[in-house]
Amino acid sequence: MSEALREPLRAGLEELGLVLDEAQQAQLLAFLALLQQWNRVYNLTAVRDPVEMLTHHLLDSLAAVAPLRRCLRQPGIPDSPHLLDVGSGGGLPGVVFAICQPELAVSCVDAVAKKAAFVQQAAGALHLRNLRGVHARVEKLAGNFDVVSSRAFASLADFTAWSRHLLKDDGVWLAMKGRRPDEEIAALPADVSVFHVEPLQVPQLGAERCIVWMRRAQRIH
Repeated sequence: MSEALREPLRAGLEELGLVLDEAQQAQLLAFLALLQQWNRVYNLTAVRDPVEMLTHHLLDSLAAVAPLRRCLRQPGIPDSPHLLDVGSGGGLPGVVFAICQPELAVSCVDAVAKKAAFVQQAAGALHLRNLRGVHARVEKLAGNFDVVSSRAFASLADFTAWSRHLLKDDGVWLAMKGRRPDEEIAALPADVSVFHVEPLQVPQLGAERCIVWMRRAQRIH
């Protein structure tokens, strides 16, 4: 099945303007095959058709890679940055980020043990030394991250509240959402600042997607 998805993946990457080498493309397809295999037993995702998995999961996550790359080039982001993917489930978008950005240390945290175990298994099977799966509740986790990401995880207020202790002072939140969540943005506390809502075009998927970029609000002394 991976072979049948090779061309749709390439077409999607071209549409996104995303350059990945053959090895990275092979890793993405191997990850998809692994997700499909584990899904039969562990129910990691409700999407079961391989073609739908490609569009709804892989290409959807890949749409955020170019914006992430731009973010990682910003002043204040170190050469070997750390990203935490919250409520990562089957490793989306965390595993995709780890494949596309080898210099990025990616931790995928999930409160469900089997989901964290899957990510850890994927890290070994795909030889991704920059990826780890963590079984924990994000509120109880310790760490210091340049980027904290999520994909359709929770409300923006809950996402930022639960992970605020993990974000560096000059770090950013990257929240992948469907349509622009104006009500969630309005419900954010005063100390969280939305600095950009970035529309995403996902190839082969006729649905609204965006990234809500946030940071700690600047304190006025």
